[in-house]
Amino acid sequence: MGKILIKNAKLVNENRIFESDVLLKDEQILKIDSNISEINARVIDAKGNYLLPGVIDDQVHFREPGLTHKGNIASESKAAIAGGITTFMEQPNTIPQTTTIEKHEEKFALAAASSYANYSFLFGGTNDNLEELKRLDKNACSGVKLFLGSSTGNMLVDDEVVLEKIFRSTEMVISTHCEDETTIKNNIANYKAKYGDNIPIKYHPLIRSEEACYLSSSKAIALAKKTGARLHVFHLSTGKEMDLFRNDIPLAEKKITAEVCIHHLWFSDEDYEEKGTLIKWNPAVKTATDRSKLWDALLDDRIDVIATDHAPHLLEEKDNVYTKAPSGGPLVQHALPAMLEKYKNGVISIERLVEKMCHNPAILFDIEKRGYIREGYFADLVLVDTNSSWKSTPASNLYKCGWSPFDGYTFGAQITHTFVNGHLAYENGTISEKRNAMRLTFDR
Repeated sequence: MGKILIKNAKLVNENRIFESDVLLKDEQILKIDSNISEINARVIDAKGNYLLPGVIDDQVHFREPGLTHKGNIASESKAAIAGGITTFMEQPNTIPQTTTIEKHEEKFALAAASSYANYSFLFGGTNDNLEELKRLDKNACSGVKLFLGSSTGNMLVDDEVVLEKIFRSTEMVISTHCEDETTIKNNIANYKAKYGDNIPIKYHPLIRSEEACYLSSSKAIALAKKTGARLHVFHLSTGKEMDLFRNDIPLAEKKITAEVCIHHLWFSDEDYEEKGTLIKWNPAVKTATDRSKLWDALLDDRIDVIATDHAPHLLEEKDNVYTKAPSGGPLVQHALPAMLEKYKNGVISIERLVEKMCHNPAILFDIEKRGYIREGYFADLVLVDTNSSWKSTPASNLYKCGWSPFDGYTFGAQITHTFVNGHLAYENGTISEKRNAMRLTFDR
């Protein structure tokens, strides 16, 4: 690939903002200095814009294999790099599910042939695949995913004996979806008795309630403490759960970590009237008070990571009565712009944004040479213009499903360039058809 010289950038890295040039050679960052000259390099003038490490999204559903009418690895990874996400970790609830080592490696082969962003795939735990999970190489993937709430097929892990054995059987990060299944079933039965299938969407956060979330997440945390397992709780949605997490030790020393998603930081139950099932997620978007408490926990380090839970569905699928409308929505192209909006509004500093979206996922999952702007690291980088506005429209979306919950919103910051392993993968609205993505490696 040769050399690329990024001039006149404001680097945001390791809680610092400083002006510098960055020289890329092939896949890596070769040099970081205040004034670099290199006659053989392609020069890109950053024009004083911020240069960030590429975002690492630890939770996406790219729908391949088996659900490719909604999205696939190629389409959704293109959308990701347009949104400044250079690395993703995909979830196991595809068709077939990623619950055997054979199916796990088949996914890696799919990504090697089609992904535009760096990739890894979580291995799905079930009630009956413990022996297969024990055979998994701890450096083969980002970790294990357990659904402790409603999911597809047999991916709901509700056998407590098996659950404890899983927690005791792996050194890898165990990432969990925590909602109590019995509570949810009882709630939905009550609402169906009153409304049938056409339950008003405003009741979604009462069906998938604070109680359902807290019961499940507190139980998972208690089991992690009992077994010494390394637990990461995905997509937290309630203020009550924030008391379960610590901020008095560094992330690298935490055995139990927490994640929040863009939609739980942005929307509240006040938005259901306008957005309807477009913002139907599991766990549900809850109250403005919950949202505020999530922000408090993010800023005081009880929450460690920001992710998307990107999960595209077709509009005709979402446009259904409550019980038939699927949960989830597309977010990878809009996540970093949404957080930059919060930066511009003074809610979060850009240094903390980078910490939560770039540095911390790399620390949490032991990813090799990514998540930072450092000499010798892979050149996953994003240039952002925080003084350039753009409006999200269906025409601007790269998601295969064609829509976004942000459609109609005008953002005040824009991704201009995305580099993946030193390759300029995205530039001012244009995706390079050359792919330079890599399978993640880990240092465990």
